[in-house]
Amino acid sequence: MLPLPALLLLLWGHAGRCRGEDGGFTFDGDLRHFAVASNTVFIATEENLYQLNHDLTLVQSLSQRGILNGSKKIEEVQFYRVSGESKWDTTFGVNLLLPFVENRTLITCGDTGGCAYCEVLDLKNISNLLYREHIQVGPLKRSDASVAILVKTPTRTKTYILTAIQQNQTGPEKSSCGSDSKTVNLHNTDDRGTGGIFSVSGSNKTPWIEGKGAVDFVDGFQISSVTYLLSNLPSGPKNNKVRLIWLKAEEQKEQTFDSLRGATLIVPGAGGVSSRLLASSVIPGGPPVLWSGVFSVNGDQTNTELVVFDISLDDTGQTNNDPDFCSGSCPERSKPEPKSLKPKAVLFRQNNMSSVLAVRQKAWMVFFIGTADGQLIKLAVDKNYQTTCPRVLYRADDDRPVFPKLQLDQVDRKHVYVPFRNQMMRVPVSKCSTYTNVQECWSAQDPLCVWCGSKKRCTFEDDCKDSDWLSIPDVSHQRMVSFKVVKDPAGQITVNVQMHVTVSQEGQSNFNCQLSTSSRELCKRSNTHPQFPQCTCILTNSTLPAEGLDVQVRIRLGTVELLEQLDLTDCSDIRGPPSSVLCQRCIKSGCSWRNNSCFWANPGETDLSVCQVMESGIGFPRPEVSSITPSVVSFYGRNHAVLSGHNLSDVTRVRIQAACTAQESPVWNNTGVSLTFHVPSADNKGEVTVCAVLPDGSCHGNAKLTYQSSPSCTKIEPSSSWVSGKRRITVMGSHLEFVEGLVHGHAPQQVSPPRNTSSESLTYDTPAAQHTQEVSTVSVKVANETLACSTKITYHPDPEFTHFTPIRKRDNVHIIIEKKADKLNMTTAELSVWGVLQEKQYPCILEAKETNNKNEIYICAIHHVPDIELQHLLITYGDRTVKLGPPSISHQVLLTLRILLIPCIPVVLVIIYRWRKKLSAETNKL
Repeated sequence: MLPLPALLLLLWGHAGRCRGEDGGFTFDGDLRHFAVASNTVFIATEENLYQLNHDLTLVQSLSQRGILNGSKKIEEVQFYRVSGESKWDTTFGVNLLLPFVENRTLITCGDTGGCAYCEVLDLKNISNLLYREHIQVGPLKRSDASVAILVKTPTRTKTYILTAIQQNQTGPEKSSCGSDSKTVNLHNTDDRGTGGIFSVSGSNKTPWIEGKGAVDFVDGFQISSVTYLLSNLPSGPKNNKVRLIWLKAEEQKEQTFDSLRGATLIVPGAGGVSSRLLASSVIPGGPPVLWSGVFSVNGDQTNTELVVFDISLDDTGQTNNDPDFCSGSCPERSKPEPKSLKPKAVLFRQNNMSSVLAVRQKAWMVFFIGTADGQLIKLAVDKNYQTTCPRVLYRADDDRPVFPKLQLDQVDRKHVYVPFRNQMMRVPVSKCSTYTNVQECWSAQDPLCVWCGSKKRCTFEDDCKDSDWLSIPDVSHQRMVSFKVVKDPAGQITVNVQMHVTVSQEGQSNFNCQLSTSSRELCKRSNTHPQFPQCTCILTNSTLPAEGLDVQVRIRLGTVELLEQLDLTDCSDIRGPPSSVLCQRCIKSGCSWRNNSCFWANPGETDLSVCQVMESGIGFPRPEVSSITPSVVSFYGRNHAVLSGHNLSDVTRVRIQAACTAQESPVWNNTGVSLTFHVPSADNKGEVTVCAVLPDGSCHGNAKLTYQSSPSCTKIEPSSSWVSGKRRITVMGSHLEFVEGLVHGHAPQQVSPPRNTSSESLTYDTPAAQHTQEVSTVSVKVANETLACSTKITYHPDPEFTHFTPIRKRDNVHIIIEKKADKLNMTTAELSVWGVLQEKQYPCILEAKETNNKNEIYICAIHHVPDIELQHLLITYGDRTVKLGPPSISHQVLLTLRILLIPCIPVVLVIIYRWRKKLSAETNKL
C-alpha cells in the first residue's frame, strides 16, 4: 500500500491547452511519446501525461512532477498529479509508453533525474496508480532511436516488453540506480514470470541481445509469432548500414533470443553516401510480409525515398550467427555477412519525408507520409506498384516537422493522428465528400472513396450500406472509360468500350452499354449482351467520315448512369509530322501510336504518356530556360515572376509540372530572352519543374521552382505610428521574403511595398490614418492571398516640437530640441534635422535623447558653422518636414529666471547640474 503522500491527485484538464476547431489538440510542453489503444489516445510531454478520447477531446491530464524527501535520496521520490504553479524538485520524464489493452493497464517508464523509474496505471483512469518501481525499462533518456513493443508468446499466455535501446560504441546508457539493461531485452509484464514484474531474468539465466557497436533503432513490431526490429548501424558521417533482425517468439526468453536471424536492407545511396532509415511502417495484408520505409539517400533528411521490401522471415540459415548482434555472450570470431534484401519498388521521391503509415484497401496500398516541413501526403499504390497522384491531406502554414510516428484512429479508421512538437492533429484519411459527381469521385483515384448510388454522393464504402457503388479498379488507369477502334482484314470496324471501375455486385448484374449517333444507325444488331466491363459495337459502315463521327455512350451500372462522348476518326487519316499534339490526337481517337505514326488499335501504344516525351513537329526555335526569379516561393504562389533564357519569343505559356499534375500561366513582357508570368498556388510544398510552352503544345526546359511555407509575422516594432503615416516599421517572423506588400485594416486598398526584406524581417512605411487612437490590423499580401499578422498598429497624434536652444562651442553649435512627451517612443534614427542660416541648410547630427514626464529633449550638433545665430530648424520625420523657429523672448526670459532661481531651489540645481554634466560629456565626445 502506498503512503498517503504518494496517492495520486486527479487533475482534469489542467495541463492541456485546448482542442482546436481544426481537429487538433495543443498541449503544454514538447511531445515525448504517444500511443493509441482502441478508443483512447495517450500523450506524454515533458511534464504531463494526457488521456484523450479518440476524437482528441480531453479526458484528463496529470502533472508528473515529484518531490524529494528531506534525505534527498532518489529512492524516496514521491510523484504527484498536482495542479497549481508549485515548484518541484524533479520530473518524471516518460521515455516508454505502452498500452497493455488485454491487461487493462498503461505502462510508463523513464527517468527521474538520472534514476530509472516505471509506473503501471489503470488504462481507463490514468490517475489510478497500480504499481511503481525504480527500474530501467527502455532508454534512460528521451531517444528517437529506441524502440519498445509488447511481444506475445505463441500460446498467448505470456506477454513481454521488448526494449531495443539506442547505444553508442560502448553500449546503452545505464541508470544511476543500477541496471541490467542491454541492447535488446525482454521484461515481464506481471508477477507470474521469473523475478516478478519488469524482471529480465529467464528460467536459468538473464538473456539478452547485445550490439557490437553504435545502434540506432527505428521500429519494431510483431506479426504472428515473428518479431521484427529495424535499425541503423552508423559507422561514420557518410557510412551507415540498415539492419533487420528476426526473432521468433517463444515461451522462454532464452529461446526467443537464440532464434536471432538478420538481414541487411540495400537501398543505393547518392554520391557514395550510404542510405539511412528514417521511418517505418509494415503494410497489412500478408503474406508475404511487405514493409515500407522512408530512407535518406544523401546522408541527411533532404533527399528521401519511400521504398517497399519483402521482409518475410528467412529461417533457412543458422540462428544466432550475426556479425552485428548476438544473443548472450558474444565470442570474438568471424561471422558471415547476413543476407541482403533489395527493394521490390521505390514508390515515391520527395524531399524531407519524415514518417509513414501504411494501410490496405482491397488490392490497394495507401500510404500516409509526414514531412519535415509540416505536410501530410497521401499516396495510393496499386498491386503492380503503380502510384496515383500524391495528395496533400494537411499542410501546416509553418515548417513544423511531423514526428516519425503516425497512427490510425482505431475507432473509425477514417482519421490519422499526426504529431507535431506540441500539437496532435486528427486528419481525415480522405476528402470523399468534396467530390460532387461520379466522374470527380473516380478521378480522385482514391481507393478509400466510392460513388454511392442510393446517396448520389462520394463517400466511404462502409457509409454506403445496402446500395450499389462504384470506385476505381484494382489497377491504376488514366480514364474511367476508354475505347479502341479496330479494323480487321475484311475492312470491318469495331469499337471496343472498356470500363475501368470496380463496382458492387448489384452494379455488375445491372450493367448495360449503348452506343449511338444522331446521324445514322451506328452498330450492327447483335445477339450478344454487354458483359461487364466491356461492350462492343461493330459499325454498320466500313468507313468513317473524314470530319470524324461524334458518338454518345450511355452506360448503366446499377443505379449509376454515365454518359461519355467519343470522337471516332479513321486512324489512317491522322497524319502529319510526328509531334506531341499529333500523338495525343491519335490515342484520344481510339487508335494506337507506333513508329511515330497513327494506326488502327490492333497492336501499338495506347497510353497518353508516350506523347509527353515527344518534341515539337513545327518549326519553332527550341526555347532554352536558364533561370526563374524568384526560384523559391510560398505555396500561395507569386505574382510577376521572371523567366529568363533564349529563343523565348514564341513561348505562349509557362507550365508548372508537379509529380503528376500541371498548371499553366500566360506570359507577357516577352522580350525573347525574358518574360513575365504569375506563379500559381500549389497544394503542397516541394520542388516542381518549369518549362516553356510553344503554340503546338510542346514544352521545353526543366528549370526548378520550390514551394515553401507561407509567411508569418509574429512581432512588429514599433507598434505605433503617427497619424500622418510613413513611419518605418520592422516586421519579424518567418518566410518574410515571400511578402509582396503590406496592408492596414483601416486602408485596405493601400498596399505598402516591403523594404530590406529577409527571411526573418522586413521594413515598410505605414499609411496615414484619419483618426488618432485608431488601432489598425496589419496583414501581408502573398500573391492573391492576404494573411493577418498577430499584432496591431496604434495611431497617435503627430509629434509636436516646441523649442530649440543653440549652444555654441568654438566653431560647432549644439542644439537642444524640445518636443512634447507622447506615446510614439521616437528614436533619434527616425529624425533628420537641418539648421538654416542665410537660406543655407546645415545638417545637425543627432547624438542623444532625454525624456521626462512633460518633454522629450533631442540633442544634435552642427559642425563648422559661421558665428551667426541660426534662423530656424527643419525637422523631418516620415515624409513630413516641420519648421521650428528660434526661442521666443518669453522663452528666453523663462530660461533666465530658471538660472536666477537656482540658488533658491536645490532640486532645480540638481536637475540642471545633471543636464549640464551630460551635455558636457556629449560635447567632449565630439
